[in-house]
Amino acid sequence: MATEQGGLADSLRPLKHATFAILWVATVLGNTGTFMRDIASSWMVTELGGGPAAVSLIQAAGSLPIFLLAIPAGVLSDILDRRRFLIAVQVLLACVSATLMMLAATHNLSIAALVALTFVGGIGAALIGPTWQSIVPELVDRSELKDAVSLNSLGVNIARAIGPAAGGLILAGMGAAVTYGTDVCSYFLVIAALVWWRRKSTADTALPENFLGAFRAGLRFTKASRELHVVLIRAAVFFAFASAVWALLPLVARGTLHGGAGFYGVLMGAVGAGAILGALLLPKMRARCSADALLLGAALLSALVMVILAIVPNKLAAFLALLVLGGAWIMSLTTFNGVAQGILPNWVRGRALAVYLTVFNGAMAAGSIGWGALAEAVGVAPTLIVSAAGLVVAAFVMRAMPLPSAELDLSSAHQWAEPLTTEPVANDRGPVLILVEYDVARERLAAFLVVLERFSIERLRDGAYAWGVTQDSGNPERVVEWFMVESWAEHLRQHERFSHAGADIQAEALAFHRGPQPPLVTHLIGVSARAVAQGLPSS
Repeated sequence: MATEQGGLADSLRPLKHATFAILWVATVLGNTGTFMRDIASSWMVTELGGGPAAVSLIQAAGSLPIFLLAIPAGVLSDILDRRRFLIAVQVLLACVSATLMMLAATHNLSIAALVALTFVGGIGAALIGPTWQSIVPELVDRSELKDAVSLNSLGVNIARAIGPAAGGLILAGMGAAVTYGTDVCSYFLVIAALVWWRRKSTADTALPENFLGAFRAGLRFTKASRELHVVLIRAAVFFAFASAVWALLPLVARGTLHGGAGFYGVLMGAVGAGAILGALLLPKMRARCSADALLLGAALLSALVMVILAIVPNKLAAFLALLVLGGAWIMSLTTFNGVAQGILPNWVRGRALAVYLTVFNGAMAAGSIGWGALAEAVGVAPTLIVSAAGLVVAAFVMRAMPLPSAELDLSSAHQWAEPLTTEPVANDRGPVLILVEYDVARERLAAFLVVLERFSIERLRDGAYAWGVTQDSGNPERVVEWFMVESWAEHLRQHERFSHAGADIQAEALAFHRGPQPPLVTHLIGVSARAVAQGLPSS
């Protein structure tokens, strides 16, 4: 019997791939342990006498490293063996939890130690975040990518449902040392799955990127991608306001609701359970609502939850509200992540996702610190109401900046011919100036320049650091497009990066060109007098 498109069966398709399924289960278990660790650390701050600022500082310590390091981590994910890189970082995270376990067992935990080790744990999360997301296209078919992204979000929230509740119960019944020890065991399971994974060897490229070159290329893409700018701005605004509920929830559980560690874990488990329900409903919601409508709904629901937590001091009401928050949270996370994945080509996926994670965690860290400071001054309830009001206003204002379409074909078109050279050119030689000469009728020139302006975005995203158009003073119908690339190797990479979506815009531009021959393309490479004098013009 055929299944309904967009239904549950379709959303689970990626699990038919054994490697994806095993790594998915391992990450669910690993994230469960991480949530147990985080619940223990947040609660132990309150046990050690920490106030709103100290509690929010724990949240910021986990998010700030991702803000600082996600972009370098994204570069590493694009140039290193991702499997080995993930294993190394998992070992680091296991050591962090083992240290917390020993400190708790010997009664030497302090707020300073918790903040410091949470920060180191955040470094590990920063390093693996872009890499986990970047390996998804290696594990599933292209047609299943969106479903795989949604399943990853679902997995995180299954862990969010189980981890905090289990962590709170273990913390209340057996203490912080056992809670941290359970997290250590979860890392061993993830490492075992990564060791089992036999990653397909990729053909060595003749133009491998070094760290600094890849870093610059990623920043150039981010600077030029207007679609990514929209995602980043909207994510920053949304999460800056929404971070208040996460920063202040331990204080709501302990102070407003007079609960213990077990109750706090149950509340966090409610968030995860709500996220699971939201993930199951999300395919049908995506089929009926636009991404912008989903984000508006997520903002309104999140604001409503914050108001309930502020004005209704009732445990059952808080539990039900956090179920709703979980659904709203996965709605927002999956929407932002899905749009970001859809507008990114594979060659820069890790780096650009790292920029997104930087913005997300920067907004969460800054928001946590800011809302914590405000709560210290005016109280938890007024702070939640202010953040809720800000989130609602921002949600409607951001409607003026709709999210981009994620349906473009960004795979390599392999359309550009190899550049003509009379002798070999050293890969590191540069800069390179590329000239493309068009013959365009005067009456069509204005329309041609509009298309060429759109095409400039493709040039800049794929590697150019400067672009422009010039006109022959003696022949106004001769128009020369020029762009500059930092090295010969980077220009050859530009050939590989040029996408089918870019080829469509190029075809529009070529339609304005007159004559039987295509536009003349010239490559001018930087040269120095010293190199010529030494007889090394190509090195």
